[in-house]
Amino acid sequence: MDTKHCAVDGWVDAIPVPGPRGTATFDLVVRPADIDTVEEDAPDTVISCTSGDPRITHELLTGVQPSDLLRVTGTLVQPQAPGEPARLTVDALEVLDTAIVPVLRDMVMDRYGDYCVIFDADTDAVPVFTAHGQWVGLADNPDAIAILIDIHERVTGGDA
Repeated sequence: MDTKHCAVDGWVDAIPVPGPRGTATFDLVVRPADIDTVEEDAPDTVISCTSGDPRITHELLTGVQPSDLLRVTGTLVQPQAPGEPARLTVDALEVLDTAIVPVLRDMVMDRYGDYCVIFDADTDAVPVFTAHGQWVGLADNPDAIAILIDIHERVTGGDA
């Protein structure tokens, strides 16, 4: 089994959940350090993380929410089969940046690179923000998100 001790920066994909025997699990979405070197439609890497350390577990279950940027350190186990996520046993956790919008239980927040959007089943309109919380605009529907982001990047020169 191929293992490596490492530190990884990434965004929390969903609310961390309690696991067996006092553990907590969550998925971390990791983007390449130089995003310009990968194809535009290349998928992000998802690392399945778990921790049994009581301090880390408490922080994950009470303080961490989707879209928080974390640095996790621990032992990475490569997947045994293609398509399976790598697994990281976390022994240190640092919150680098918190999500601007609090967890919305009845809505879904998603990230589009440097942008965040909020989907609400009750409406077609989709609010769009930069990852730093700056208002971009309201897309009429999910299909219009890319157009709104493109307009924003043209106006701001690509500064999200």
